[in-house]
Amino acid sequence: MRAAGLISALTLLSRLLGLAREQVFAALLGAGLYADAFQAAFRIPNLLRDLFAEGALSAAFVPTYARALAEGGAARARQLSSRVLTLLAVVLGALVILGLLLARPLVHALAPGFEDVPGKEDVTVLLTRIMLPFLPVVSFAAVAMGMLNAEERYGPPALAPSLFNLVTILWAAALWAMGFDLATVAVGWAVGTLLGGLAQFLVQVPPLWRAGWRFRPEWAPGDPGIRAIAGLMAPATMGLAAVQVNIFVSTIFASHEPGAVSWLTYAFRILYLPIGVFGVALGTIATTGLARRAAAGDMEGLRETLRQSLRMLAFLTLPATVGLVALAVPIIRLLFERGRFGAHDTERTAAALTLYAIGLVAYTGVKVLAPAFYSLGRPRVPLAASASAVATNLVVILALHPRIGYRAVALGTSLGALVNAIVLLASFERGVGGLRGGGMGGPLAKMVAAAAVMGPAAWAVCVAMERFVGTQGIVAQAVTGLVPVAAGALFYLAAARLLRIPEASALLSVLRRRRA
Repeated sequence: MRAAGLISALTLLSRLLGLAREQVFAALLGAGLYADAFQAAFRIPNLLRDLFAEGALSAAFVPTYARALAEGGAARARQLSSRVLTLLAVVLGALVILGLLLARPLVHALAPGFEDVPGKEDVTVLLTRIMLPFLPVVSFAAVAMGMLNAEERYGPPALAPSLFNLVTILWAAALWAMGFDLATVAVGWAVGTLLGGLAQFLVQVPPLWRAGWRFRPEWAPGDPGIRAIAGLMAPATMGLAAVQVNIFVSTIFASHEPGAVSWLTYAFRILYLPIGVFGVALGTIATTGLARRAAAGDMEGLRETLRQSLRMLAFLTLPATVGLVALAVPIIRLLFERGRFGAHDTERTAAALTLYAIGLVAYTGVKVLAPAFYSLGRPRVPLAASASAVATNLVVILALHPRIGYRAVALGTSLGALVNAIVLLASFERGVGGLRGGGMGGPLAKMVAAAAVMGPAAWAVCVAMERFVGTQGIVAQAVTGLVPVAAGALFYLAAARLLRIPEASALLSVLRRRRA
């Protein structure tokens, strides 16, 4: 919990800066042609980043690097990292060149509806070509992050995403001050994204340097460690592909509805806050712990690590789910409703957020469950789970998109995530066991009860605040957006204490020690 607390605090900083970045973006570009074009263009390198760099590569690299560190010492582990970076530079460099040549067909495949709006596809192609080098830069950052996490140096890699957000915010402030037109702002923001990715990598180099790491280019694709990483990456890519494939499919459908790509992106950005603060933090800690216990053959330790991680995730994400559903409109109004982002956009984004929030517990749970199977050398299970999630998403979108439009995209993504998590849970229980009957049921039921009490209470506070101060102006938006959130958190903690939920006592104990 202490390690997760450090990562949570730094990830919270990153997510808050990420929200600030989206606020500036919404004020500058709103949810119109250029906003849709940028969001779609960024999804191409960002999808590949999530899928390969921070997804499959991290899932495969961390346990392999940890094993090399344990068996061959620091020299062998750092040799492996240099060889991985050399291979990535060559492969991803070629991929960027290919992407530059095929940018237009890529954009057409991702957002076919853009060709219906004059100039929209051309702008998206230009922005895509500018941001393609983001992929290799952030892949290097992912390798550095994996090295530091495997050596239990959690601070610098958790801080790195904050640098990305900070650089892009400062860059955007400069664009705002210069008063550029929308087209120039969109291009400038694409350049700022590259600079932010570079900062995310470079901030992790000094701690690695102080630890004795030196990059020595070495072409060795036959290295046993690289073969092990490649062997894990292939199924891991598919195993972690559910969200990325769903985003790709979602963009195809949303591109036919002006503004929908931006509404969905803004809504999912808000969801990234609890996913990052809770899911990424506990997932990072769990990945290292699961890998070490699996390598040592400590199956009971592996089960206990997974049980603790899942219970803590449920304790944190269940109230977040209820809170996002109950307070979607005031939260979005506070964060985004200014500049070119109006009340109409708030309503549409809130509808998407409400449906996305349904899958929050599942989104975060997968970040803990999937690494358990990679640690056990069973990457095909996450692959099957992801395939089930993608199929669920497609069925929901195809069935409901003609009726409810872009909302079907958010609902399909959430239901797909739920299917993904359920398949992983059932497979772990069947193959390893220890979750059902391991002290999970009682605390989870109490958490659901506490969240059920919190939701109506937070909504009632919101209604009272809106009657008292209204909804116009930043002060009224802050009161109606923040006070209900704070009240909901207090209601939940109070209910958790009354119900004697163990995670509440553990969390309060850590906070008391921090304060002391």
